[in-house]
Amino acid sequence: MLTHDHVWRGIDRLAQTNGYSASGLAKKAGLDPTAFNKSKRHSPDGKPRWPSMESIAKILSVTGASLSEFERLMFD
Repeated sequence: MLTHDHVWRGIDRLAQTNGYSASGLAKKAGLDPTAFNKSKRHSPDGKPRWPSMESIAKILSVTGASLSEFERLMFD
């Protein structure tokens, strides 16, 4: 089952694999540098915030990673 933690783990690992922080990867993808900050992963009331598919598509594009590679990073 895909969880909130899996998706964020994939983003963090994708960033690290490509020599970026999560903020650096967001910036490289043309997103707000704070888009992937740990503090923004939950709303003030504690509900999980999920990254958009557009954001995920952008980070896959700038890193050259495939969706299957991203899936591996989420679950390994």
